[in-house]
Amino acid sequence: MKLRLHTRYQNSAGERVRIVLNLKGANYEYIPIPSLNDDAYRALNPQGLMPTLEIDGRVVSQSMAIMELLEELFPHPSIIPDDAVLKAQARAFAMVIAADLHSVVVGRVRRYLDDPVGAHAAQDDAWFAHWLAQVVSTLEAQLSRRTAQFPFCFGDQPGLAEACLVPQMANARRANCDLSSYPQLVAIDGACRNLDPFIRATPAAQPDFPEA
Repeated sequence: MKLRLHTRYQNSAGERVRIVLNLKGANYEYIPIPSLNDDAYRALNPQGLMPTLEIDGRVVSQSMAIMELLEELFPHPSIIPDDAVLKAQARAFAMVIAADLHSVVVGRVRRYLDDPVGAHAAQDDAWFAHWLAQVVSTLEAQLSRRTAQFPFCFGDQPGLAEACLVPQMANARRANCDLSSYPQLVAIDGACRNLDPFIRATPAAQPDFPEA
């Protein structure tokens, strides 16, 4: 099976997928996208968003769909808990980030706020801070309601929830957001960032990361 991941170094959805590929020990080829307006990439993924995964020439887009596919292709180690309720909770946690937050704070949305809407930089920053605060407070509350305590979100090993969480926490730190009110998220993020699958998925570890 030949896997080719089309993405860029600074793309949190692509980083999620890289984390899962690394957690599963799956070999893949990293294909950097020069631009979302690149004709060749648009031919591969008509939506023009990242990432896109090729599996023996067949194409799948959208990070959540890709990660679910990887779970089916490489079931061990699993990225979701065995318990049915924990499994649903892990998916819900991931979807809060991927669907409720990512969709309103990505670059294309914020560029639209600038032009044609006409928001200035301070308004753009306030937009990001507002939606981030809503989501991270929700995630922290979800962890507080767990009936059992785990070293990671929903188990003894990182998986789908952490793959979505860690890139978004990095985005928040780059935006100088105060995360001190979310100790559980900070602790889990910190534990993950010391693990090799997460380190190898970071923007700085990718071949298209710009040299200083």
